[in-house]
Amino acid sequence: MDQVYPANATVVLRASPQRRRRVIEAAVVQSVVFSVALALGCVFLLPFFWMLSTSVKAPDEVFTFPMQWLPRSIQWENYPRAFTAVPYLRFVENTLTVVVFAMIGEVLSSTLCAYGFARLRFVGRDVLFVAVLATMMLPEQVTMIPVFVVFRWLGWVDTFLPLIVPAYFGHPFYIFLLRQFFMTIPTELEDAARIDGASSFQILRQIMIPLSMPALATVAIFSFIYHWNDFLHPLLYLSSKDMKTLALGLALFKGEYSNDWNLMMAASVMALMPCLTIFFLAQRYFIEGITMTGLKQ
Repeated sequence: MDQVYPANATVVLRASPQRRRRVIEAAVVQSVVFSVALALGCVFLLPFFWMLSTSVKAPDEVFTFPMQWLPRSIQWENYPRAFTAVPYLRFVENTLTVVVFAMIGEVLSSTLCAYGFARLRFVGRDVLFVAVLATMMLPEQVTMIPVFVVFRWLGWVDTFLPLIVPAYFGHPFYIFLLRQFFMTIPTELEDAARIDGASSFQILRQIMIPLSMPALATVAIFSFIYHWNDFLHPLLYLSSKDMKTLALGLALFKGEYSNDWNLMMAASVMALMPCLTIFFLAQRYFIEGITMTGLKQ
C-alpha cells in the first residue's frame, strides 16, 4: 500500500533539517544547563550531607583524614543523646514563642504599611516610602548599641520583648514586597468596592488580603526562617539558660576543652527539619509570591 502524505508534506520535509538542527541545539543547551545546575546543586548539598553524616558518627570519626563521608557504623543514639544533653524542648518552646509572635507582628504591620503605600494617597507618600527603603541600606551594626541601650533602659533585657516588639513596627523588605504585589491587583476591584460603600479597611480585609495570600505566605516563610535561625539578637538580649532559643542552645555543645560535634550536628538536623518542612509545604505560595503571579488571569 502506498504511503499517503499530507498536502503540506513538501514544506514539512523541506523544513525538517533546520527544525531538526534547532531541536538538537535546544536539547544540547538544555542538557548543559541541567548538568551545570546539577553540579551546583551537589556542591551546595555537600555541607548538608556532611552534617547528616556527622550526626550519626562516633566522636573519633568526625575529623578523620582523609575525610570519611560515611560512618563505619551508624550511631542513631546520637539523636536521643543530643535531645537530652541540653534542655532541647525548652529551647524549642522559647524559639516558637519568639517566632510565632514576631511572625504575626511582621505580617500584620507590613501588610498595613504596604497597603498604605500602594493604594492610599497622602502628602509625602513617595518620599516616606523611599525613606523606608533607605533603612535597608543602613548596617544593623550602626543601630545595635543604641537599640540595646533603649531596651536596657526599658528593663527588657533577658526577656523576649526585644525580639518580638520591633516586629510590630514593620520590616522594610516585607513592606516593599507586599506593596509591589498590591500594585499588581487591578484598581477596578477597589473602585467597585468603594462604589458599594466599602471602607479602606474593608477593601484591605475582603479584597487585597485574599488575593495576596501568596505574597503573605512568602513574608510568613521569610519571617519564620529568619527568627528561627536568628543567633545575634538572642545572644544580645538573652542571658539566662532558661530563656535561650534553639540557635543559642546549639552553642552549648561547644565546651571549654572539648566539642561534641556529632551531638551538635544531630541537634542541628532536628532544628533544621521545621524550616525544610514549612518551605516544601508552602513552596507553591512562595514561588507565586516571589514572581508576583498570585492573581489568576
